[in-house]
Amino acid sequence: MLRRGRFRRIGLFEVCNTLLMLAVCFLTLYPMWFVFINSFNPAEKAILGTVNWFPESFSWASYSVVFQDKGLMNGFYITTLRTLIGTTAHVLFTAIVAYGISKTNLIGRKLYLKIALITMLFSGGLIPSFILMTKLGLYDNFLVFIIPAMYTFFNMVIFMSFYRTIPDSLEESAKVDGASDYGVLFRIVLPNSMAVIATISLFSAVYHWNDYYQGVIYIRSQDIIPLQTMLFKIVAENSMTFMQQQAMAQFGARLPGNSIKFASMMVATLPILLFYPFIQRYLVKGVMIGAIKG
Repeated sequence: MLRRGRFRRIGLFEVCNTLLMLAVCFLTLYPMWFVFINSFNPAEKAILGTVNWFPESFSWASYSVVFQDKGLMNGFYITTLRTLIGTTAHVLFTAIVAYGISKTNLIGRKLYLKIALITMLFSGGLIPSFILMTKLGLYDNFLVFIIPAMYTFFNMVIFMSFYRTIPDSLEESAKVDGASDYGVLFRIVLPNSMAVIATISLFSAVYHWNDYYQGVIYIRSQDIIPLQTMLFKIVAENSMTFMQQQAMAQFGARLPGNSIKFASMMVATLPILLFYPFIQRYLVKGVMIGAIKG
């Protein structure tokens, strides 16, 4: 016989909380599942517009059209390049600025913090930003994705909070051995800050990968349009005629626009989703340390 007390009673709150969390998970995951399933619909099923929990039959027609579209593949390349360069530049620049600002003996430190705080609370607006980018020669230039996103005050605060957890004795011993400030930063501080670096890298990579707005406002050349901007135009303008003609020529059937849209969404979303699990443990560690010990 089982001893008493082995199974504790489950309260009404726990039941309601579990049901609520399951409902939230369902509402969060269902749109992604819907897009995934319908991206595999064959032409005859997609035309009907039916909603299925599981695909009745698989068809790679939509994905074949997407991967053979040179514009989308070039956008995928631009987005990947932007994410890699932009994330590296952002993490490196923000880490250097945060290291300098974290030193209490820095002349003008309070003034720098106040100026940096203003950039987080206020913005000049679209028109002044557009004029600024044009005057700097960044309009219709790939660097418009990189330079404006090299620094954010919020991520600098996270770096500063993490730097305070590193013992001062490490830096002092390195300076006794003749290391400069940059030597201390790159040889002592950054190697011991991998958790926060992974956290900020994820923040920056997700921003660069998902951002479409910069491409809509500042880019006109088709050669450097990011994937997300192209996807935005496909969804907003319903410009599916060319790819539907490709499908007609290849498969002898006119694929519905929705089917190609869903396949394009999956191609644009899956890489960042697959990247997240590998860095999740560093993300949690970096955010918790920066929040608690800061």
